[in-house]
Amino acid sequence: MVMGFLKDERGGTAIEYGLLAAFMFLGCITAFYAFGDSATAMFNRIGAAITEVTNRP
Repeated sequence: MVMGFLKDERGGTAIEYGLLAAFMFLGCITAFYAFGDSATAMFNRIGAAITEVTNRP
């Protein structure tokens, strides 16, 4: 019974896809964390520029 369990390869693909998705998720979170401040600053500058242009007489 134990040898049959050890030789069984069903579900291996699902585990591989799960690991791939987990690594992609961690990569995205890392990128968002690393570039979050600069992206926030960029959107603040864009918002200020739009506000300046729309408030002109």
